Amino acid sequence: MKRTALLIATALLASPVFAADLCDSNIQKIDDAVKTNVTTSDTTPRQDQVMRLQEKAIQAKAAGDIQTCIATSGEALKLLMKSGDLGG
Repeated sequence: MKRTALLIATALLASPVFAADLCDSNIQKIDDAVKTNVTTSDTTPRQDQVMRLQEKAIQAKAAGDIQTCIATSGEALKLLMKSGDLGG
């Protein structure tokens, strides 16, 4: 029983660290995709939307709102995947 409680406590304490890593990772993936796919000054509406979502994610991260950062950056990644601008 003590081992289970210790395992649960460890997982709960480590969760914010993993969440912050996911937030950072998502923002980096978006940044890489945007830099790779924006070859001219003209952007598509989808690219504009992705860049707005990326900015919201960065702002949420700066405010300490990691859950919003993950949700917003995840939405941007989904848009990139739908458009084929994200490898994988």
